[in-house]
Amino acid sequence: MPKIYLGPAGVPHSAKKRNTIEGIKTVKELGLNAMEVEFVQGVKMSPESAEEAGKVALELGVRLSVHAPYFINLCSEDKEKVEASKKRILDTADRAERMNADAIAIHIAFYGKKSPDECYQIVKAELGEVVDTARSMGIKNVKFGVETMAKETAFGTLDEVISISKEIKGVIPYIDWAHTFARQGGQIDYGEIIDRLVRELNLSHINSHFESLVFRNGKYIDEHLPIDNNTPPFEPLAKEIMKRDISITLICESPELERDALKMKKVLEDLGYKF
Repeated sequence: MPKIYLGPAGVPHSAKKRNTIEGIKTVKELGLNAMEVEFVQGVKMSPESAEEAGKVALELGVRLSVHAPYFINLCSEDKEKVEASKKRILDTADRAERMNADAIAIHIAFYGKKSPDECYQIVKAELGEVVDTARSMGIKNVKFGVETMAKETAFGTLDEVISISKEIKGVIPYIDWAHTFARQGGQIDYGEIIDRLVRELNLSHINSHFESLVFRNGKYIDEHLPIDNNTPPFEPLAKEIMKRDISITLICESPELERDALKMKKVLEDLGYKF
């Protein structure tokens, strides 16, 4: 039987206060068991607050992950931007470690004027250095999740994130199912991806995002929609998860957050999963 962790990207809409601890408590009250803490506009949480949030999550049995700031580009032409990006990743990892989160999601780079291969080599060197620095800072448990990306201009094909995870210890793919669906031209074989992650990386846990994307001018673009849009559909993913004895986190990045997470929960329960 799989072990499924399901919850929203950020504080649920229904939380009485807009803070992480209140978000974790609301997630638990809703019958969900995961939450991604959003640092997308910057790491503004103090180390002490991170430790407090971690204690609450541990007490309530809510699995945490963290999303790093959007302003990260390890392939920037500007060296200062690269250094600032590395600091943002380290700050995110530090807070994640303090709150006992298992992984951070990172939009790692844009190709810019470089070829994908050139960018790959740069990401490998810079991210490798970040991971080494993190370990020397005492950040031992957090995994660095390189997110699969929708945009053709971004580092983050499925092949790229699997390959970089093979090369750097402590780096994992953070699978955004909708981004991968878009990057593959509106096609996705969920079972094949899960099997590949297990086979090639020996992953015991998969970290992932789920949402629907906008279809415009003949292609899927990275604007998030509620999951009822079925771009991509959730039920086929749920069925593939249920066929396998795996552990997975499904973070709902739809604008509907917990409302869609609860819809996802019902799909899984209808297939026989017990939360």
